[in-house]
Parts: sequence; structure tokens; C-alpha cells
Amino acid sequence: MVSYVKKIVKEAKKSSFLLSQVNAQLKDEILLLMAEELIRNKDIIFKANEKDIELAKAKKVKKSFFDRLVLNEKRIKEMASSLKEIAYLSDPLNRVIEGWQVPQGLRIKKVSVPLGVILIIYEARPNVTSDCVGLCFKTSNVVILRGGSLAINSNKAIYKCLLKVAYERLNFPPFFLVEKTDYTIVDLLLKENEYIDLVIPRGGEDLIRKVTQASSIPVIKHYKGVCHIFVDEFANLEEALKICINAKVQRPAVCNAVETILVHRKVASCFLPPLKKEFDKYKVVIKGDAATQKVLKGIKKATTRDWSREYLDLVVSIKVVENIDEAIEHINFYGSHHTDSIITENVENANKFVSRVDSACCFVNISTRLSDGYQFGLGAEMGISTDKLHARGPMGLKELTTYKYIVEGRYNLRE
Repeated sequence: MVSYVKKIVKEAKKSSFLLSQVNAQLKDEILLLMAEELIRNKDIIFKANEKDIELAKAKKVKKSFFDRLVLNEKRIKEMASSLKEIAYLSDPLNRVIEGWQVPQGLRIKKVSVPLGVILIIYEARPNVTSDCVGLCFKTSNVVILRGGSLAINSNKAIYKCLLKVAYERLNFPPFFLVEKTDYTIVDLLLKENEYIDLVIPRGGEDLIRKVTQASSIPVIKHYKGVCHIFVDEFANLEEALKICINAKVQRPAVCNAVETILVHRKVASCFLPPLKKEFDKYKVVIKGDAATQKVLKGIKKATTRDWSREYLDLVVSIKVVENIDEAIEHINFYGSHHTDSIITENVENANKFVSRVDSACCFVNISTRLSDGYQFGLGAEMGISTDKLHARGPMGLKELTTYKYIVEGRYNLRE
């Protein structure tokens, strides 16, 4: 295992220096060819995905896991579209972020450059394979992909498809897949700080905590998505209803689905009954505080633990709040600082919400499901960081760069 890991990380480091010299035009051409190759090989990818699905069924995994694992025509097209979007985006490298001259005559430029080698550890989403390859390749970062064992066949099929295109044009591998599924490999990789510059785990909270605790390499974290919607007293209730339904049921097993809905007491009696009626159509389980239970008879009681729970399922917590201040306090205390939204027609309240809620994404009159790199026009995302350093929110191309100082002078010496 040790020799296997050493071989990968050393080759990745070598490739990172080569990839940093590849021009933007060639990388974009390769990304477009990758997109075509995905569509061309979709039947091979589907067959590989079927193997993973059968294995997952045998393991009796949760329904939410299947939602992330299964590939279909729509998702393959989305993966290909994402690669094309990334190709069409502006090159984030070699940008002069700042430039100035000091009295001694030094001309200083702060210029964007690749991070180097990035290790991605992820679980059941095969689409992460192509998204991460696309984003890292565009930014001249070499990525080492370590997916979960239950998606290994899908990941291999996607990886081989993309690598074939890249290797034919470059004659070196610009990304790598760890094909061994033994978890001890993860522990070994997380100690390779000489060769790997950054780790990004994508998955459940348990995975991310394990990675963070074991890593000797900097980690960008995305713990969980305890997302909130606050329905203000000045909300357009018809639109608020649509947003709450979309945020919960459109795809409940993802991190940007709403988990808690806060409702101003002045609109609770008229908003909650139609909300429950709509949720009942989708068999959403509602857990509510005492005030919510008074309006919605027979629902389950929400516990203190429920306010900070990421359900990733058709379950939602609802709380009636006295005012916007209580809503903000609740979100900052129980939330995961991922994505939170206010539904209101009151500009003052909207401004108060976005300035005081301490989350990576603060929305006004928007479903939390729109917290996504692709929806933000970033082409795709490496994940949604709930950290504050080095990146926060959806991680696109710019978040995958660092910088260096280029300083020019005329034989200057320090006196």
C-alpha cells in the first residue's frame, strides 16, 4: 500500500509542474473533447454504474445514498455540459490581482497561480469525478481522486474516458484515480504533505471529521448543510410556499436542501396549513415546536437536537419565531453556516438578514437549492466550503488558485 501511494503522489507532483506550463487554449480544447467523450461512452458508464447499484442494493444502503449514486441520461448530459461550461470560462491563472511600485523602485505584481496537487476524497457521487477533473484541469492543478468503494466502477469508467482524451494530447497524466478501495490508503495519502498541497473531502459529516483529524495537509471543509428559510411577516406567502416546497422536495438528499423553516408568528396561522398540505403530497415528515404544533395538529414534536440536524431526507423542522431577530439568532446558533434564505418584500429586513446571518451564502427570495457553483455561473464546483479560509461557499475556479509575488527591479540591494 505504501509503495502504491508513493507512486501516485510522486507522479502527481511531477505532472503538476508539467501541467502548469500547458496553455489555456489547449486545456479548453481538451475539456471540450472530454465532454464529447463522456456522451460517446455513456453506455459503458451506465453498465459500470449498474454494477455499483447492485452492490449498493446488497449492502442495503439508504435511499439518499442511491439518489447520489445513480447515473442516467440527464446526469451524464449535465456532466458533459459542466465540462463545456468550464472550458468557456475565463482563464483564472496568471491574473494580476494587484500591482504597485515602491519608492525603492521595485515593481511588484501579485499573480494568480495553481495550488499544485489536490486530493479529493468523496463518497457516492460519480459526477464528482468529472466535475473535479474539469475544475482542477482548467486551473492546472493535478487532482488525485479517491472515491468511495460503492461507486468505484462508475468512477473508473468516467476517469478512463476522460484520461484517454487528456493523455492523447498531453502525453502525461494530468489527473489520477486511486483504484484501490481499502480505507488505509486514505490515511497514507493524508500524510503525504510533501507532495499534496490541499485536501478537499466531499461527503457526510463523519467522513469530513475523520479526514480533518487524520490529515497533516490543509483541509477545506464542508461539514453539513443545515440550511434555513425564514418566512418573514412581509413575505409574499404564495411565492414563499413555492420556495419552501422546492427547497425541501426537489432533491432532499443534497446539502443545499432546506432542513429548517422559520415562520414569523404573524403569518404562521395562514402560511403553515397550506405548507403542510403541499408537504403531505410528497410525504414530508414535519417536526415542529409547540407553536407550530398548535397550528398543525398531529405533527411530531421537534427536539433541540432536530434544530441542528441535516436530514438529507423528506423530513423538515418548523419553528414559529417572534421576529426577524429571533430568526437570525436561531440560524447563527443552530445552523452550519452553509446557506440560509429570507423570504420578504421588506428591503430593511432583507438587508438586516444578509448582514447579520453568518453563513457562506445568504439569500433573499431564493430557494436554498440554488446554492450551487453551476447555478452561480462557476461552471461547476469542488464543493461548498463552510470554512472561512481559504475559500468560502461554492468553490469554483478562482478558489482553486493561490498567488505569488513577481518583483522586478534594477539590481536593487537592501541598505
